[in-house]
Amino acid sequence: MLATFDKYRQAFLTGLQSNIVYRINFTVRGFFSLFHLAAVVILWSAASTGGAGFGGFSLAQTITYFVTLLILQFFISAFNEDYQISEEIRNGLINQFLLKPINYFAYRFSIFVAARLVSGLMVFIPLLIALPVLKDYLAYPTDLGRVLAFGLPAMAMSAVIQFSIAYCFGLLSFWFLEIQGFVILSMALETLLGGQMFPLDLLPGWAYSIAKCLPFYYQMYFPAAIFTGRLTDATLIFQGYAIQAGWVVALLLVNQVLWVRGLREHTAVGG
Repeated sequence: MLATFDKYRQAFLTGLQSNIVYRINFTVRGFFSLFHLAAVVILWSAASTGGAGFGGFSLAQTITYFVTLLILQFFISAFNEDYQISEEIRNGLINQFLLKPINYFAYRFSIFVAARLVSGLMVFIPLLIALPVLKDYLAYPTDLGRVLAFGLPAMAMSAVIQFSIAYCFGLLSFWFLEIQGFVILSMALETLLGGQMFPLDLLPGWAYSIAKCLPFYYQMYFPAAIFTGRLTDATLIFQGYAIQAGWVVALLLVNQVLWVRGLREHTAVGG
């Protein structure tokens, strides 16, 4: 058990060192994200005629939601993992893992966690610089301990869902030469149904109920709604946990099936 843990701890540390080299890239990406955030503030401020707010939430709560989304994207989103996995399969680099006692999913997930830790911390630099401008648009939670207690488990499972979907698309390279179409389709669905264009609770009731059954809801909106107080009912939160955990298990099973079946199609050359 300890040897297994140490093996993936080393993979995490290697990924951490590798991503620290590109810390400036993450910081620059964070600064460019502020332009998107500025557009969000301008558009939603214009839409909030007379400061009426949206769906029972004030303009400050809405802007806080989008700022939280920005932070979550850098902490849990899978940026290039699908393409990296695809590249290792197509170039034969994956062969080095096939005869070694290494679980490829655990190895890639360790590197993913390291990368998201670096990018997540780096995004606070541009946000802190922009804080004097943003502070009047933010609504801070009054029960921070409760928010963290409920939000962190949702955030952790969201990270697993994000990575599992990217891992799934990466494994499609066992059958397809190009996975870009699948990735773009997934990103479009995540943007729309994951609450990145607008808070999902602004949808009609029937549409919101359907969205809650899909994995995209739990990729980003669910933890963001908890952190920003859009979702406070403990019963609804635990129901969300149950569905989110169900998607985690389902995606892990799908990934295992794809891995096993993909290896049957794989020709181990190169690498």
